[in-house]
Amino acid sequence: MNNSEKQWKIFYKVGAVTTIIFLCGIILDMVVGSVTGGNVAALPRTAIERFNEFNDNWCLGLYHLDLLTVLNQLIFIPSIFALYAVHRKTNNPSALLALILFLVGTTIFVTDNTALTMLDLSKKYSGATSDEQRLLFAAAGEAMLAKGSLGSLGVTISFALIPLAKALMSVVMLYEKVFNRLTSYFGLVSNSLMVVYIILMIFIPSVEKYAFAFAIPAGLLLIAWMILFTVKLFKLSKIEDN
Repeated sequence: MNNSEKQWKIFYKVGAVTTIIFLCGIILDMVVGSVTGGNVAALPRTAIERFNEFNDNWCLGLYHLDLLTVLNQLIFIPSIFALYAVHRKTNNPSALLALILFLVGTTIFVTDNTALTMLDLSKKYSGATSDEQRLLFAAAGEAMLAKGSLGSLGVTISFALIPLAKALMSVVMLYEKVFNRLTSYFGLVSNSLMVVYIILMIFIPSVEKYAFAFAIPAGLLLIAWMILFTVKLFKLSKIEDN
């Protein structure tokens, strides 16, 4: 085995490890959501309400503005790169396109997230010495919330691109047969359902209750997909002694 191939196998292992970390992040997200109530309708709506939440519990304020999701998304980048690396010789264009779409979606999602900006504005709002200053910071906060809220252009594009990229990678996995068919089907179905869920939530919010019928199986299948390809990545990462 040449040195170049050994280096690629290291990427497989890194991708497998980051997927495990990503899955732990998902579990943490579920636990925190359950402990804090998980009621989306009860979340603060206005910038001032967000500022008050930051003053009471800044960790919860950051969580409610998806900072944990942002960190998790960044952690998953090596995982997608590892899947691209596995298919770099057999189906380079499609795998590369999936990687690019994922990176673009992640970049938009991360740059549009307003958690840290809102935390900074909340501190300035608390330290304001006049009503005019508080109104100015509140207006800035409303602008940030509009930028990073569900339904805004950036969030819509990122939420659509990320599962679309994963679905495309699953198609590559299906045709190239490095991973078994079950793994590929889990990835394709779960990410396709997630795209449908996102479309319904953004463009038809009145059907929110029905949209969860897509989200629950999508989430379970997505976890199964990641577990299966993680096991395979660990197997592929084993370097044979010559």
